[in-house]
Amino acid sequence: MSRLNQLSRYRKHLEERYDRLVERSNDYKYIDEIKSDRAAYKAMKILGKLNKVSYLNREFSKTVL
Repeated sequence: MSRLNQLSRYRKHLEERYDRLVERSNDYKYIDEIKSDRAAYKAMKILGKLNKVSYLNREFSKTVL
């Protein structure tokens, strides 16, 4: 499996997880603040990983072409 394919699959996985966590954070906003804050914190960490993966994807794409 090529590196570009691995990066795109990992990015898709992270995006899905990020979306679920943001949705969970919004769902619990008025019901349980602790669950909402925890989901928002995890979503922020995943967003950092997404930024790293998209940077690597750009750099790897430049070197391949």
